[in-house]
Parts: sequence; C-alpha cells; structure tokens
Amino acid sequence: MGKISIPERIREYRKERNISQASFGEILGVTAQAVSKWERGECYPDITFLPDLARVLSCSVSDFFE
Repeated sequence: MGKISIPERIREYRKERNISQASFGEILGVTAQAVSKWERGECYPDITFLPDLARVLSCSVSDFFE
C-alpha cells in the first residue's frame, strides 16, 4: 500500500485549477487556514469532505489515495 497523498493531491489539483486557498475554503465552508493545514499535511480533511473535494477539483475520491 502506498503513501496517502491527500495533501499533495489537494495542492496539485487546486493549483491546476487556479483556485486560491481562500476561494477553495469558501466553496467548502472552511477557512483558508484549514486548507493550508491540509496541504501541509498538518491534518487531514474530515472524511465527509472527500466527495466535495473530488467534485470541486474534478477528480475521483480514489485519486487522493494513489
């Protein structure tokens, strides 16, 4: 089993879509600071956010675990 790559994937996909951390957080109903912590790997988004993350980033939930 590979390393969980949620932080890297969130950052990569968000930047590819030119969405700021603040805008991304606003779409998801969280702060830009929360997004920043996710991207730095300080914490992970609640599992219930994964479908919304995938929808906003135009990917599948499984993409976060590859």
